[in-house]
Amino acid sequence: MAGVARRFAFLTTQRAFPACSSVLTSQTRLPQTLFAQKMSTAAEVSDKFRVTMIPGDGIGPELMNSVKQIFNAADVPIHFEEFWISEVQDRCSDEKIEEMIASVTRNKVAIKGILTTPTWFDLGELQSVNMQIRKKLDLYANVVRVRSLPGIKTRHGELDIVVIREQTEGEYSALEHESVPGVIESLKIITRAKSERIAKFAFDYAMKHNRQKVTAIHKANIMKLADGMFLDSCRKISKLYPKIKFESMIVDNTCMQLTSHPSQFDVMVMPNLYGNIIDNLAAGLVGGAGVVPGESYSPECVVFESGARHPFAQAVGRNIANPTAILMCSKNMLYHMNLSSHAKLVESSLLKVLREGKVKTTDLKGYATTTEFTNAIINNLGKA
Repeated sequence: MAGVARRFAFLTTQRAFPACSSVLTSQTRLPQTLFAQKMSTAAEVSDKFRVTMIPGDGIGPELMNSVKQIFNAADVPIHFEEFWISEVQDRCSDEKIEEMIASVTRNKVAIKGILTTPTWFDLGELQSVNMQIRKKLDLYANVVRVRSLPGIKTRHGELDIVVIREQTEGEYSALEHESVPGVIESLKIITRAKSERIAKFAFDYAMKHNRQKVTAIHKANIMKLADGMFLDSCRKISKLYPKIKFESMIVDNTCMQLTSHPSQFDVMVMPNLYGNIIDNLAAGLVGGAGVVPGESYSPECVVFESGARHPFAQAVGRNIANPTAILMCSKNMLYHMNLSSHAKLVESSLLKVLREGKVKTTDLKGYATTTEFTNAIINNLGKA
């Protein structure tokens, strides 16, 4: 009964469409008509949890298609509200972004593909669409769990590291100007309030997940004011968690330590740019961008997305991308929504396919297509 109550409460907050009446007379029941089909569709949608989906650029739509196929086969009660946002394909009008933001705010949960940020500058907004979304939703904490998966051999054996980055300020503030011709000033913004907030998030995460240590990553030896304040904020917050060991490490040394002795790390917390770099470096230790999930938290909602950027430019339309990372994201999303039985069904099937190693995509030194990998997971649903 508790599960039913939770489901009813969640559906109420989702503001789903009102269900169609199930009481129809024999004269009004017309199952073969278009009207009846529309009523059936509306009733099905009203009984599902609503999740915002942003397919993204490159191979993003292909990966999201895998999620939808597997969810459909596993009978996952989710209805996706899709928003095709793209900065490189000129599909990012203010109206469309605001509509998407409203959807995420309403649904509280979203799943997102990688949005490409162009390197060129066209007179206008310096802030990327990714940063606009993060700031509008206040997605201040990005969490990437770098964990070894069965069937994927790695140089360093079993790893389980959590990388937490603050992602609403730092070097991603989009505050640049040309003071004189040939001289560019780019401002890095660090605030004590947001530094303490992300530090507290990291220690709370460590407590909740029975982690033993939090490492603050910084460059305070050079940026004594900015990174110095970040480091000081982490030290201040660490005193509130005496059971969690705290240490700090300079970012360049961190990169070397990750590639030589990564098992020393547990939970890592850092400013924006360092986190982006370390996310990708750490992903390479466990099999690459195709197998590492991530998620971004605000006080009100969660956006699930890949933990590292796929090399999508070479894979678009070739049906070779590995959907493992986005499927791990979707599994985590289901757990977050208290759809545990569906989450376990998807997770066990995915891990079974990886463990057996008979169907591997090219990034895992196999020959399977995205479609074949997806079908293998569907065929193993309930068999693990």
